[in-house]
Amino acid sequence: MISNLQKERACYQPKLPKGLQGGMVAKEGEATQSVANQEEIKALFPNTYGMPVIEFEDGPTKQYGPMNVGVILSGGQAPGGHNVISGLFDGIKALNPESKLYGFLMGPGGLVDHKYIELTSDIIDKYRNTGGFDIIGSGRTKLEEIDQFESGIKILRELNIKALVIIGGDDSNTNACVLAEYYAAKNYGVQVIGCPKTIDGDLKNAQIETSFGFDTACKTYSELIGNIQRDCNSARKYWHFIKLMGRSASHIALECALQTQPNVCLISEEVEQKNLSLDDIVNMIAASVAARAEQGNNFGTVLIPEGLIEFIPTIKKLIAELNDILSTEEARRHSHSREEQIDYVKSQLSNEGLMVFDSLPEDVALQLALDRDPHGNVQVSLIETEKLLSRMVSRKLNEMRRIGKYNGKFTTLHHFFGYEGRCAAPSNYDADYCYSLGFNASCLIANGKTGYMSIIRNTTAPADEWIAGGVPITMMMNMEKRSGAMKPVIRKALVELDGAPFKYFAAHRDEWAKNTCYLYPGPIQYWGPSSVCDQPTKTLALEKGI
Repeated sequence: MISNLQKERACYQPKLPKGLQGGMVAKEGEATQSVANQEEIKALFPNTYGMPVIEFEDGPTKQYGPMNVGVILSGGQAPGGHNVISGLFDGIKALNPESKLYGFLMGPGGLVDHKYIELTSDIIDKYRNTGGFDIIGSGRTKLEEIDQFESGIKILRELNIKALVIIGGDDSNTNACVLAEYYAAKNYGVQVIGCPKTIDGDLKNAQIETSFGFDTACKTYSELIGNIQRDCNSARKYWHFIKLMGRSASHIALECALQTQPNVCLISEEVEQKNLSLDDIVNMIAASVAARAEQGNNFGTVLIPEGLIEFIPTIKKLIAELNDILSTEEARRHSHSREEQIDYVKSQLSNEGLMVFDSLPEDVALQLALDRDPHGNVQVSLIETEKLLSRMVSRKLNEMRRIGKYNGKFTTLHHFFGYEGRCAAPSNYDADYCYSLGFNASCLIANGKTGYMSIIRNTTAPADEWIAGGVPITMMMNMEKRSGAMKPVIRKALVELDGAPFKYFAAHRDEWAKNTCYLYPGPIQYWGPSSVCDQPTKTLALEKGI
């Protein structure tokens, strides 16, 4: 059984750029270089560095031999992943009906462990225009070791696979580039293509307008925020502190603020640039609460990016120090008990780091020192920043009440929106964009490209005006410190404080802080006026001057 919505969405035919609708020719640009650390990146990727940006244009129809292709879903889920696979399937079948698509199960680990299925039309058709990654599952295995690469090539050869498409975020596409370089150096004859996925929106640059899933996730969260704001404005008795996904950048928080106009939205990048302390942030929120209380409005909404705590300069320094301390072999020997690890951490911290550590609420300090992800980093999503801030704001308001600067009521509710948006049914924008990314990947494969990321540009225009092509993954790389060592990685895109989206937000937030200016976006619409159904994010529209 499937829902009526699933039945109707299965009939939706995603739109394609004109350059992918018939015969195509690859137009090559100038040689490229990495965004930074050019010599180091070139030395690490001698076979895939400096390649040109590719753009597909209308061209004569060509005959292509059958090609077997493998596909991997890597990392966290994002709406539209199934359409990338659908577009890839349709693309290779359009080039030659004898082509086959194999899906490696549960992420990169499926390649290493030789776990796969052939994706047939019967399977693909059940997943068109649906959310989630459940068609083949996803995983977070990193492709970094030679043993993994060699294990992978065995099954790729057994299945006669010509190319591998890795659908993932910045880390996954970095791994794709490493794999492409290794196979190219060994002359193994297997191409590797990446696709830009992450709801966080931080995989973007001059070539990549947006990562897929960002549009749908933000519209899903904005619907929920709008619903809360409607309730908030009806009951008129709660301040809602809402934490949103986005560890490394505040794109989701900013986009949701643009869509809903909350009373307060914190932008991590601004906090860092202005060197704001935790007290500065608390004072800002308290000022909004007090100003609204003067008008009799003891209610409001506060949006908080998931990674905020890592951008507060003093805490950011502490976290970097903790990451270095806890990534060592010696640290692992001291992690047998909670008390031992805390004692060890405190003994290794600098005087400055120890002062900051001891100044934090005990529960937050413990989470920083104890809860680590598989890569040894702080699990900021587990730190309940929304509760920490509301608790501190409450204390501040009590101080203000004692000196006659506040005379209101402050009752709070807390929310964390994360998983609610990761597997939502894709918006028309993401359904079209993702299908085009997958179809485009088949064209990159047909043209012999490896070490490229599939890109679709000009997406605020009608779909037949979108521009399809590819960008060398090395072009987006720089060297960064990871787990105590310098490694090549795709540079994350942070919110640009001089960019149009943030400037628009900054120009209006003082009014939003004091007055009730809420917008109620409502649920994602799939049928109806194009102005409602096909609109891009506010972020992308402002960036393009629309």
